[in-house]
Amino acid sequence: MRTWVVRAFVCAGLGLAVALAPRAQDAPAEDPAAAANSAYQAKDWAKALPLYDRLTKAQPDSPLNWYRLGACQLQIGEHEAALASFQAAHARGLAPSVADFGIAQALASLGRNQDALDALTEAVKSGFAQPDRLASDPTLEPVRADARFAPLLEQARHNQTPCVYKAENRQFDFWIGDWDVVTTREGATAGTSHIERAIGDCVIWENWTSLGNGAGYAGKSYNIYNADFTRWEQFWVDNQGGVIHFTGGLKDGVMDFTTDELPQADGTRLKRHLQFFSLGPDKVRQFSQGSTDGGGTWTVEYDLTYNRRK
Repeated sequence: MRTWVVRAFVCAGLGLAVALAPRAQDAPAEDPAAAANSAYQAKDWAKALPLYDRLTKAQPDSPLNWYRLGACQLQIGEHEAALASFQAAHARGLAPSVADFGIAQALASLGRNQDALDALTEAVKSGFAQPDRLASDPTLEPVRADARFAPLLEQARHNQTPCVYKAENRQFDFWIGDWDVVTTREGATAGTSHIERAIGDCVIWENWTSLGNGAGYAGKSYNIYNADFTRWEQFWVDNQGGVIHFTGGLKDGVMDFTTDELPQADGTRLKRHLQFFSLGPDKVRQFSQGSTDGGGTWTVEYDLTYNRRK
């Protein structure tokens, strides 16, 4: 009797355990978009393709899903289907520089070389900025020998680093280099400065370190041509919390900057006038003046000569 009771209790307990245990079919399903993205990032095109096919049906207005479906189709050789998918992505608002490049890939794979070059032209016009991809993508091999291709490649390089090719952005190049800096009048050591192009060659980046009487002071400036306002701008920051914003431009070979009237601790308002004179390939003069009467009179703040380090 006691044996039967024990066995019944054990069986009942097992039944309860089975009832409480989650069933496999109750486990949360993987998010379809996450699964598709994972396969796409792994370049498992065969796995990603049906996932993106389902996503385009579930979310027909998503340009990204259509583009990625086209990329998968292109990779496994379904070129007509890839063309249709890329066109669908374009129609749904995907950036033309991206969509037209995909369309060009599909067209070139179909042997429609002139149509592919037309699509590449549209992509480059829209800002396509991957010249290395343009030069190496295997689907574009059939069009690379065409006379139209080289200018497209060059324009893609321009799109990637536009500041390299625009004359306005090169006006302050004379200041680039490593410099030993002295006071212009006395020739006393003032500091050193390393100045280079940065951020796609759009920014001239100054790194100043004071020496001599000013030792311990340091700062940086970020100089850029602002095409929206057709002017140069300089943002100076230093290790004492100082910030100065200059605006100006190249006038008669001199980089000429001014500031607004800046509030001072003594209650006055200081307007600054900063100039850079190119004195040949290895010498630059930096001359700063200040005015507390709105530009009526000016006082020299500093006068420095930059000598290019040999």
